[in-house]
Amino acid sequence: MQGKVEICGVNTAKLPVLKNEETQSLLRRAREGDKAAREELISGNLRLVLSVIQKFSGRGENVDDLFQVGCIGLIKAIDNFDPAQNVRFSTYGVPMIAGEIRRYLRDNSSVRVSRSMRDTAYKVLQMREKLTNDTGREPNTDEIANALGIKRQDVVFALDAISDPVSLFEPIYSDGGESVCVMDQLSDRGCTDESWLERLALTDAIARLGEREKRILALRFYDGKTQMEVASEINISQAQVSRLEKNAIAQIKKSIFAQ
Repeated sequence: MQGKVEICGVNTAKLPVLKNEETQSLLRRAREGDKAAREELISGNLRLVLSVIQKFSGRGENVDDLFQVGCIGLIKAIDNFDPAQNVRFSTYGVPMIAGEIRRYLRDNSSVRVSRSMRDTAYKVLQMREKLTNDTGREPNTDEIANALGIKRQDVVFALDAISDPVSLFEPIYSDGGESVCVMDQLSDRGCTDESWLERLALTDAIARLGEREKRILALRFYDGKTQMEVASEINISQAQVSRLEKNAIAQIKKSIFAQ
């Protein structure tokens, strides 16, 4: 997004910037129904939208879409802001813009969170804030669950459900132009060099067996059949199945450990 001048046909390099006094005056006029003042407020605070959508970059979302959604949040902030309150408009506007963008990302996510789960998450966040204020420290999961009278796992699931997803390619560290991504910090313990070599050795050892031995092993350990069922299927005795199975396993072990 950096270096991009045109967003939704708007030249971001030429966006006007309003002083606080100008903003307050325009807000009062807009509240009285002055549409021109409202339009000037919108155009004069588009840089505020740009600053907010930068926090949501790198998620694969179209920047133009985020900008338009952010503008909706800006308009809502302008229409609902009370100039009589002793607070800067940007302090009120930024959470409104960010909230609108988060709502858009949530509603357009492939992962749907049920309303009951969102309600639980909202209660958890409220209780966490209350306990933090009461005790002066961050409460743990058990304390929140006890205060709400719900299970510990319900607290964990609710918080996980509203957590923003993180891209595997999101940079977490950069040094000298080389970025370390989330994916670089993850490992698959089931796909190590050692396990990969073991699978190759096992595949090679099985390939050396006769067709009947391969079929017996497949029926026994892939299909989960008993020796009696295997014997009935390939028309030999259970004793023969047992002997062929043991011999096949012995050959596999010998082939693997001989390497």
